[in-house]
Amino acid sequence: MQYTKGTIGRVFLLKFENNEALLEELAKVVKKERVRAASIIFLGALKDGDLVAGPRKPVVPPVPNKVSFRDGWEVMGIGTVFTNRKGPQIHIHSSMGRKHKVLTGCIRGTSRVFLVIEAVMFELKGVKATKDIDPVTKINLLRIMQ
Repeated sequence: MQYTKGTIGRVFLLKFENNEALLEELAKVVKKERVRAASIIFLGALKDGDLVAGPRKPVVPPVPNKVSFRDGWEVMGIGTVFTNRKGPQIHIHSSMGRKHKVLTGCIRGTSRVFLVIEAVMFELKGVKATKDIDPVTKINLLRIMQ
């Protein structure tokens, strides 16, 4: 295990509105406010989009198990944001439900808000970390620097 420590900086209350692309709008705030590292929690609903629900098989590098959803799903989630030279690296896992169905996974692409998503983003100050593509796993992994 690796770790670093820091403190909580600014706290942002975010309201994402109907039809907004969740990841795109979050990236805009991160860029505008120059957030380098953060944690985010949220709840609300997503109209449609994509997520990765684990690997197809537990091998390295993994092949993502992509799932699309549509027609409005209640959602709650948690994620991290680390900014590198390419911009904000947003990693959000969520659980969502519609009637008697449940999906859990990593939100991807242009997942659009249905009505509203309320979020709180906690800026992490003093942590020495970034994210980038790992050459072995081929996925965007957290890198803690000493």
